[in-house]
Amino acid sequence: IDIRSVARLVWLKGCLREAECQLFLTNSLNFVSVLGLGTKDLVVKAQVLAGGRGKGTFEGGLKGGVRIVYSPEEVRDISSQMIGRKLFTKQTGEAGRICNQVFVCERRYPRREYYFAITMERSFQGPVLIGSSQGGVNIEDVAAENPDAIVKEPVDIVEGIKMEQAVKVAQKMGFPPALVNEAAENMIKLYNLFIKYDASMVEINPMVEDSSGTVMCMDAKINFDSNAAYRQKKVFEMRDWSQEDPRDHQAATADLNYIGLDGTIGCLVNGAGLAMATMDIIKLHGGTPANFLDVGGGATAHQVTEAFKLITSDKKVQAILVNIFGGIMRCDVIAQGIIMAVRDLDLKIPIVVRLQGTRVDDAKALIASSPLKILACDDLDEAAKMVLKTRTQTSFPF
Repeated sequence: IDIRSVARLVWLKGCLREAECQLFLTNSLNFVSVLGLGTKDLVVKAQVLAGGRGKGTFEGGLKGGVRIVYSPEEVRDISSQMIGRKLFTKQTGEAGRICNQVFVCERRYPRREYYFAITMERSFQGPVLIGSSQGGVNIEDVAAENPDAIVKEPVDIVEGIKMEQAVKVAQKMGFPPALVNEAAENMIKLYNLFIKYDASMVEINPMVEDSSGTVMCMDAKINFDSNAAYRQKKVFEMRDWSQEDPRDHQAATADLNYIGLDGTIGCLVNGAGLAMATMDIIKLHGGTPANFLDVGGGATAHQVTEAFKLITSDKKVQAILVNIFGGIMRCDVIAQGIIMAVRDLDLKIPIVVRLQGTRVDDAKALIASSPLKILACDDLDEAAKMVLKTRTQTSFPF
């Protein structure tokens, strides 16, 4: 089973222990070792955090990150052409992504494919089971083209899932009567996994009836809620940072909320709402944000310096807009961090700072007394215009 986070991009080394998976899943694909394989009908999957692996190309020319093989010798041969090499897909782009390990499993022949997922739904104020008779395909396309093919069943998070609920979903998904209970048992155990591991989504695509008439979970993607990292330490210890942008690791280490984008204006803001508003106003005036970066309400001068390192590590950044509203956050602490970062990193690109709130006068005094080239502005709209104007200038009005 591939276990990865889609929304929060958590990639786990390998997978949860087989025993742990079997505790929840009635039937999952057999985990096998290359040595002493008991079958010659196998699948080798490159463990790379990217979609389109099957159509990707490896360094060295090997085509496809998902390969069907027929002997242990082929497993070793194909694996040697995957491990330690980059896989290039539409999602990875020219950078590619390194393959450090492969997943080998027994090949199964599905008779019918279904879609099943558990996620959190605001409108239901809790978990919801989602199913469809159309599995093995992009579920978003199914929902758009045939909404009636999607089954939804809300679950009371206090009472937990009931057998009759799971049976109802399995029936609506189209499982044969003889397999309804087996499918329902899988759903219940997946729900237990969802709750125990603080998941925000468990997606099985496809859940199948195989050629022997058994219900199996043939692939899984799981989102783990990063807010629960403090009690899911074993899960988050398995996070494989080699499969993610190095800046994401740097941000996590500094306890910063960072998402890289494709624009040219770096953003450093406190609070997610203000960060999104800042990005919007940059777009409104014709610019494009290079990142989302929320330093939070209790950032230190060191964190501000780390934030600038993150922003300036993106070579596309032409200017930086700092927008801070000091409630819990003190503006003078931010100002100290800005001055420290500009000095220590020897930044040459224009920086526009808009500060309001707690100790803003002290912050302005610090910036004004600094010999560094930092533009201050009280109004957000004017600050956005200023940062867009200065990005194309070679000299600035200091």
